[in-house]
Amino acid sequence: MLELPVQDQDTSPRPKRPEWLKVRLPMGENYRQVRNIVDEFKLHTICQSGNCPNMGECWGAGTATFMILGNVCTRSCSFCAVKTGRPNEYDTDEPRRVAEAIWLMRVKHAVITSVNRDELKDRGAEIWYQTVRAVKERSPETTIETLIPDVKSSWDALERMISAGQEVVSHNIETVPSLYRKVRPQAKYERSLEQIKRTSAYGKRTKTGLMVGLGESPEEVYQVIDDLVAHNCDILTIGQYLQPTKMHIEVAEFIHPDLFAHYKEIGLQRGLKYVESGPLVRSSYHAEKHVF
Repeated sequence: MLELPVQDQDTSPRPKRPEWLKVRLPMGENYRQVRNIVDEFKLHTICQSGNCPNMGECWGAGTATFMILGNVCTRSCSFCAVKTGRPNEYDTDEPRRVAEAIWLMRVKHAVITSVNRDELKDRGAEIWYQTVRAVKERSPETTIETLIPDVKSSWDALERMISAGQEVVSHNIETVPSLYRKVRPQAKYERSLEQIKRTSAYGKRTKTGLMVGLGESPEEVYQVIDDLVAHNCDILTIGQYLQPTKMHIEVAEFIHPDLFAHYKEIGLQRGLKYVESGPLVRSSYHAEKHVF
């Protein structure tokens, strides 16, 4: 693998994006309808805030991942395109608007995520709870996955977040332990594993996501898989890291699709129940398949 260069000494050209990472531009009537609903209800989506490469495909199919608690995050992860700063006070009417939008879109499986709100005592848990309950009341047949942030060991907040009736609870591990200080400096690998384990103990189906191409070795990926199995994770998504802007950490390597297929095989062999692994896979990509 290529080593991550020291930025102030690096004069080499950036690796070119291979053919397997090219995506279609957003278009189509369904895409426009989803965009109109999101705009009308003044909602945020991780599709937009995170510069997701699958936005065209997902919005074209009439689905979107809603992001609650605003669009400013208290963390400053070097891989993420979401704005960092001091968030405004959260909007208590947001749960109703999210539920209304999901009903209008006739979504069969909804994914809801949020920014980190470390400045809040409950980490935003009450808004999480109210949002899931509002969706369930407005659209009883809709299944829900919640992609929740690190609660910094606030286990009471975690229980409130995940007790509203969602079918899947996801929390992303993001990268291998050796890269945490560079990629996810305000998080702790062991703490995220503990959060996944506690989520499973509450009786929830658990899920996490891993980015590759940041300089990790295959052996480190294998170890993460083993750690996830040991902490009762059910579902793993593995996707290629793509640098959202020049201000973010650079891609160390574009991982070949064959290695993604190998990671999937290893994950299933070692005890994960479902593995979605591919260059364009993201946490909420094909999320409807993960309700089993």
